[in-house]
Amino acid sequence: MKGRKSNLDTRLVKARGYLNKGYKENGGLIPSVSGLSLYIGCSRSSLYNYANESEEFNDLLETVKAIQENELINKGLSGEFNATIAKLMLANHGYSHKHQVDLN
Repeated sequence: MKGRKSNLDTRLVKARGYLNKGYKENGGLIPSVSGLSLYIGCSRSSLYNYANESEEFNDLLETVKAIQENELINKGLSGEFNATIAKLMLANHGYSHKHQVDLN
């Protein structure tokens, strides 16, 4: 278990770097879970395993998602991002475009 703990600590440091503009330095427009996994050198499933083991890692993973959501909204509205792609990606954050039809 000691090796796993030290691996987690190393990945926490790298994950903080990713959030602290590391994703931009690697050419990313917004942070993503897949970008984080590539940045720190592990699979996405390992990221979720780390999140289950560590509240701090879970918070970092949730921050990646929150920054992504915020960037999609703001840059989609400003026209910096393609609105259709932003809308599609926001569906992963619970947003949807629904038409409600009343047949009464």
